[in-house]
Amino acid sequence: MSYGMYLSAAGADVQSARLQVVSNNLANASTPGFKREIAICQARHAEAIERGNVAAGSRGIDDVGGGVQLSETVTDFSTGAIRETKNKTDLAINGDGFFVVDKNGEELLTRAGNFHFSATGQLQSEQGYPVMSLDGGPIAIDPNLPFDFTEDGGIEQGGNLLQLALVQPASLGDLVKVGENMFSPLADVAPVAIADRKVKSGYLEQSGVQPTLEMMELIETSRAYEANVRLIQSQDQMVGSLVNRILRQS
Repeated sequence: MSYGMYLSAAGADVQSARLQVVSNNLANASTPGFKREIAICQARHAEAIERGNVAAGSRGIDDVGGGVQLSETVTDFSTGAIRETKNKTDLAINGDGFFVVDKNGEELLTRAGNFHFSATGQLQSEQGYPVMSLDGGPIAIDPNLPFDFTEDGGIEQGGNLLQLALVQPASLGDLVKVGENMFSPLADVAPVAIADRKVKSGYLEQSGVQPTLEMMELIETSRAYEANVRLIQSQDQMVGSLVNRILRQS
């Protein structure tokens, strides 16, 4: 493979990965509490430098650019807009913190507060996972009695008060997406201070995706991908033409 074709192929591969990230963001533009992903690209060293055969900065023929590569994808944890739904069990965190849900014995974090009560009175996530309390157990109430949510993230019923677990990791970089709009913490998390617990009942935090910006990035990425593919085709034709010319002369 010619070096130019190698660079174009690497570029097409990176743009294909970006397309997947942007497409997933757009697909979740209406998902409550969703946090968009950002694909981070960076310049790549030439193959000889990556293999350690040549030192970077030598300014030789092997010290040329190696194109571009996808470095990582990071999560944008910016708070989404809060929209009123008038559904009592829809909860929005107005500040920092995450709700805690139990998925098959593993405690996961989410900003999506589109909860509901089961027939037995257990507070559950959209997927049916139990929402955890500050005491560490699932939240459950008597489904036949009235209840109210408090502004600090509690459920009040018959004089009893249950506090939802609201936690915050030491660093947002400790959170890993695990699907279903949830995160797995890589380190210990701490409860949100009582004074900082602000939860609105009847509201939902909207997706952090801005469809217009994502559409612009989708168009840009698609064009970059197509440009790289055209370069591959053009270089393939050039190589084919050169081979044919050499064969005719031999």
